Amino acid sequence: MAEKLFSSADREAIINAIKSAEVATSGEIQVHIESKCKGDVLERAVVVFEKLKMHQTKDRNGVLFYLAVADKKFAILGDSGINQVVPENFWESIKEHMAGKFKAGQFTQGLIEGIQQAGDQLGKHFPYQGDDDINELPDEISFGS
Repeated sequence: MAEKLFSSADREAIINAIKSAEVATSGEIQVHIESKCKGDVLERAVVVFEKLKMHQTKDRNGVLFYLAVADKKFAILGDSGINQVVPENFWESIKEHMAGKFKAGQFTQGLIEGIQQAGDQLGKHFPYQGDDDINELPDEISFGS
């Protein structure tokens, strides 16, 4: 079910949003989608964050967008580096914005706008480092069971 939520065009638009957001930053953004989330969504996001090795970025500036589509749960999780510099309610405000889009059935647009907002903050606090800056994590959407 998770892989069927987004068409191939939607997936391409989401991946392009990730690539676009990462152009101006050394930060890393990943999207993980699965059908169900047993238990607390934030706890599951932490497990996925570690499984995707997002905590291993040089500046600890990875951001995970985690969606459990059948259970209608999602979380945004930033690593310690980015969490130290964004406003206290930053992730919650992005989440609220995305939830509004999701409720209107605009899943792709909601996710893209959330990625753009995260990318803006990453760019402010972790600007692109030129030739020394490598893409540490894949931009592809990952899917779970």
